[in-house]
Amino acid sequence: MASVLRIPARGQILLTALLLSTGGAGIKAVSLTNWQIASFRSGIAAIVVLLAVRRLPRFSASSLLVGAAYAATVITFITANKLTTAANTVFFQGTAPLYLAVLAPALLGERLPRRDVPILFVIAAGMVLLFLGHSEPTATAPNHVLGNAIGVVSGCCWSLTLLGLRWIEKRDPAAKGAAAGNAAIVGNILACAGCLPLALPVAGVSAGDVIGVAYLGVFQVGLAYVLLTRSITHVPAVEASLLLLVEPALSPLWAWWLHGEAPGLWPLARRERRRPSRPSQRRPEQEQRPEG
Repeated sequence: MASVLRIPARGQILLTALLLSTGGAGIKAVSLTNWQIASFRSGIAAIVVLLAVRRLPRFSASSLLVGAAYAATVITFITANKLTTAANTVFFQGTAPLYLAVLAPALLGERLPRRDVPILFVIAAGMVLLFLGHSEPTATAPNHVLGNAIGVVSGCCWSLTLLGLRWIEKRDPAAKGAAAGNAAIVGNILACAGCLPLALPVAGVSAGDVIGVAYLGVFQVGLAYVLLTRSITHVPAVEASLLLLVEPALSPLWAWWLHGEAPGLWPLARRERRRPSRPSQRRPEQEQRPEG
């Protein structure tokens, strides 16, 4: 695997973002419940990362802590995707730099460069606009308000995951990604085992569902986390979270292309354009009186 991944660390993070960006559209293409997708996808991803790391998982206190943050990210992300648009969900997950800008200096000693501070204001403004831009329920996004709220939690959990992966690697730089890879395996095992009781029984599974979950597990999560755990050693947590903003930029395009799904603000903009203009009303005292 190492011979294949002779790509600069930041390039690997960008490839991670590309793979992760397909998650929203992929999850909506599968008719299984959020618990079933979370469990089965994580089980497959655990095997993929395990094959890449080539060592059995170690359930230490640090790996369980980071793994718990990862498992919470997985579950909340998929649940939010089932309730609101893929664009909204992935944008809220993309708010991780807001949290990391506060947490990383204290916990990792890594500060956000001043040139990147305006990006945080843009993210915060977008977060507010998504809550203000209420969209009508659709087949792929039946409950925007609840989905957006869970999406905010997912963004917080994602920031803790990135923080934890970076922290666990800084504790053992000689591991060269093995510690972060181990945490990713533990996180996937926790997500798989934790959701499995709610995922059973399984009925009415189509071939498309099997293919969709297999793709999500092998590529969208498994390969993505192989790339991320190998590259996070060389890139500060805040910078990594900013590079991963490629994900919310691409995710709406996949959802629009595959499902015809418009992001939350698009319907609001269309309503504003279609709103009929009101005729101007003049006050009685401003009207001209007939002469004579």
